[in-house]
Amino acid sequence: MAIINVLVPQLSESVAEATMLTWNKEVGSYVEIDEILIEIETDKIVLEVPSPVSGILVEILKSNGSIVNSQEVIAQIDTNTKISNKTIKASPSASKILSEKGLDITSVTGSGTDGRITKTDVINAIEKNSESNNSNASSVMTENHDRLDQRVPMSRLRSKISERLLQSQKENAILTTFNEVNMQAVINLRNKYKEGFLKEHNVKLGFMSFFVKAAISALKKYPILNASVDGKDIIYHGYFDIGIAVSSSRGLVVPILRNAEKLSISNIERSIIDFGQRASDGKLDIDEMLGGTFSISNGGVFGSMLSTPIINPPQSAILGIHLTKERPVVENGCVVIRPMTYLALSYDHRIIDGREAVLGLVTIKDMLEDPQRFLLDL
Repeated sequence: MAIINVLVPQLSESVAEATMLTWNKEVGSYVEIDEILIEIETDKIVLEVPSPVSGILVEILKSNGSIVNSQEVIAQIDTNTKISNKTIKASPSASKILSEKGLDITSVTGSGTDGRITKTDVINAIEKNSESNNSNASSVMTENHDRLDQRVPMSRLRSKISERLLQSQKENAILTTFNEVNMQAVINLRNKYKEGFLKEHNVKLGFMSFFVKAAISALKKYPILNASVDGKDIIYHGYFDIGIAVSSSRGLVVPILRNAEKLSISNIERSIIDFGQRASDGKLDIDEMLGGTFSISNGGVFGSMLSTPIINPPQSAILGIHLTKERPVVENGCVVIRPMTYLALSYDHRIIDGREAVLGLVTIKDMLEDPQRFLLDL
């Protein structure tokens, strides 16, 4: 018998532990190399644990919901035992129960001669599975006549989000300044070049890249917006790592565009699309969400008209983007209809004065209303 350990993937130094979700295989099942055995959730992302070898899953050491650490052994696989649905044998009575219950024959370990599965083996497997399901129930229903409450424990990611939001509000002197921007120039530019852009770069031209570029212009002009607090010191960052808030089924994550000032619009768009896809699939790497000097959150994609975004520690400012909506505005004494967007800049008033925050947001507004300024670095 050759036993191979299944280990928790290497976690980042900033991630102390993870939570086991649901095993995809049971003890006695045959697994192929690289087949996903289970997912584990950290306070940042969900990681898949593939089988390191092909063989029989002979032992599960950590059950669903267990707290585990980096490189901890969670299961064992026997590589010498080779079985398949065709070679496993079961007694007639065992086969009948398997058929009635719709069970996979590989989910039952046989105790008979040459691994033959007996009726008792099947019954024991059913009972064990039932006990496991009951012990791993993730919610509790309480009933008061026709009024139902469901208690569901927070996921590790949701718990961490809650912790960080409370930390931000407790430790930062958060203030928010607002402005509005006429998006007509950006819309016209996008409509004019979107087909050629797609053909040339093989990625769609969206709006977020314009906001990223405009934000970087403001951060260059007012470096305090890109700074962070460390004790009684202010750290001015000589680079621009922009966090892009992305919503997923498991919660909000903020992957980082590293050295965003060096990225072209096409590379920014490509990275944002990639972030969104991998966030939905739980495929983002932990290191991709560490750090960051400034963040952008786009609540407008969900229809938000106005909000006050919360700073993502240890950053000191965050830009909130809202729904673009046609509204009447006054231009040269005349009322006209324009596609307007409200912008919100939340900032840590401990180190950022209102002047820098307001002027920084005005810079973002000016860049978006005249996007040709990007080319001239104005």
